[in-house]
Amino acid sequence: MGRLNNISGKEAVAAFLKAGWLIMGQVGSHLVMTKPNMRANLSIPQHKELSVGTLRVLIKHSGLTVEEFRNLL
Repeated sequence: MGRLNNISGKEAVAAFLKAGWLIMGQVGSHLVMTKPNMRANLSIPQHKELSVGTLRVLIKHSGLTVEEFRNLL
């Protein structure tokens, strides 16, 4: 598995947008994203720095690999 750097919630949202995810709305400090034909929703905290564990879980639920995600950044 590739190495993940600390990134912000805003950077993560930009990468998921490039992967075809759409912003559906916001609940508190979390941005909710969906993708057609995907069962999962992504709830991305809008913090200055996301923990690596949180980011790995988001990448896993999105159906991407860590390398694919890193290429989208």
